Amino acid sequence: MTDASAYLTYDGPIATLTLNRPESFNAVGAEAAATLAGLARELDTRADLRVVVIRGAGPAFCAGGDINVFAAHLDDPGPMVRGILDSHHDFLQRLQALPAIVVTSVHGAAAGAGLSLAFMGDLCIAADTARFTPAYARLGVSPDGGGTVGLVRAVGARRALQIYLMEDGFDASQAEAWGLVNKVVPADMLEAATKALAERLAGFNPAAVAATKRLVHASAGRPMAEQLEAEMTELIGCMKTAPFRDAVHRFIAKSRAAKPGASA
Repeated sequence: MTDASAYLTYDGPIATLTLNRPESFNAVGAEAAATLAGLARELDTRADLRVVVIRGAGPAFCAGGDINVFAAHLDDPGPMVRGILDSHHDFLQRLQALPAIVVTSVHGAAAGAGLSLAFMGDLCIAADTARFTPAYARLGVSPDGGGTVGLVRAVGARRALQIYLMEDGFDASQAEAWGLVNKVVPADMLEAATKALAERLAGFNPAAVAATKRLVHASAGRPMAEQLEAEMTELIGCMKTAPFRDAVHRFIAKSRAAKPGASA
């Protein structure tokens, strides 16, 4: 569809962001990271957006950083790393700030920063043939790309250290058992299952979804009293929306219809 290193397509309130460097297994370099940041800025402008799906073109989800780029900057890696990650961090932070739910749809390899990206979404669905490879310790580096954010939130510090320092790799079923992947499906059903999940999420009250996302992501850093107050505030806000009022009316009507002796 395009020569860009990543691109967006839309299906109503559902956006799909495709990593599009299949010849390099969607490895992320400076140009790709800048493109991703630009696409995230575009998503910011879509008031109708409810779901963002992130997927990879070709045989893999994302192989992480571009090793060829690393090799060309071994004497002074700092400027190169900052040139990539400043844009990539902008991309990741904008994704988390979106009111829309972000779903990563993973097939093939998710390695290094690709593994990090897979678990930086709000939800993750994976093909049963997906393979997750931390890669960092074997390369002699520490995690990047949000790897110590999304993964640690999902599994905790001890399991995260196991994954980064004790595991050479793991499959989708193990990722599901650890709580990193929400659903595993046969590889030939990944596209359809991702579409079905996105449509389900898009059908919910967007105010409720956005509030739920805000509350969940903020909970770890808040005292309990503040979190409870935030829950109450978000709940009241959701109750003021038309989808909530419509749902209440439907529930009452259904309850009345189900009572013995109710007229058709």
